[in-house]
Amino acid sequence: MNTNIGISDDHRKSVASLLNMLLADEFLLYVKTRNAHWNITGPHFSELHRFFEEQYEALDEVIDEVAERVRMLGHFAAATLSDYQGLTRLVEGKADFGKHDAIIRTLLDDHETIVRVLRADITKTAEEYKDLGTSDFLTGLMERHEKMAWMLRSHLQG
Repeated sequence: MNTNIGISDDHRKSVASLLNMLLADEFLLYVKTRNAHWNITGPHFSELHRFFEEQYEALDEVIDEVAERVRMLGHFAAATLSDYQGLTRLVEGKADFGKHDAIIRTLLDDHETIVRVLRADITKTAEEYKDLGTSDFLTGLMERHEKMAWMLRSHLQG
C-alpha cells in the first residue's frame, strides 16, 4: 500500500535512511550502556548500576520510537546486527569497567555525537526533505540525549 502523507517518495526514502543510521547509533549506545550496567565494578557499583539501568531503559524506548518512525514513513527499520554495524557512526570499543570516569566519558561522547548528528538532521529533514513531523521528532530526541549527557557529565564533576 502506498504511503500518501504529503512527502515525496524520494524524500521519505532519504529520511528513512537518516533514521536507520540513527537507529544503529541508538542501538550501539544501548548495548554499550547495558555493558556498563552489567560490568561496572568498584566502590560506586550500586549507584552506577542503577544509573546505567535508567539510561538503557530510556534508550530502549528511543530505539522503538525511531524504528516506528521509519515504518510511519513507509519503509522498513534496520533490524540486524550487521545492518547496525554498517550504519552506525559510533565506535564500539573496549572498556575497563573498573575505571568509572572512562566508561562515563565514553557514553557521554556517544550521546554528544548523537546530539550533533540530530542537530544537523533536524534542519535537513525540515528544509531539504520537507518532513516537519520527523524534524519535530528528532528535536525531542535531541533534548532527551542532551539530558542524558548532562546526567553523565554530572557524574564526572565532583
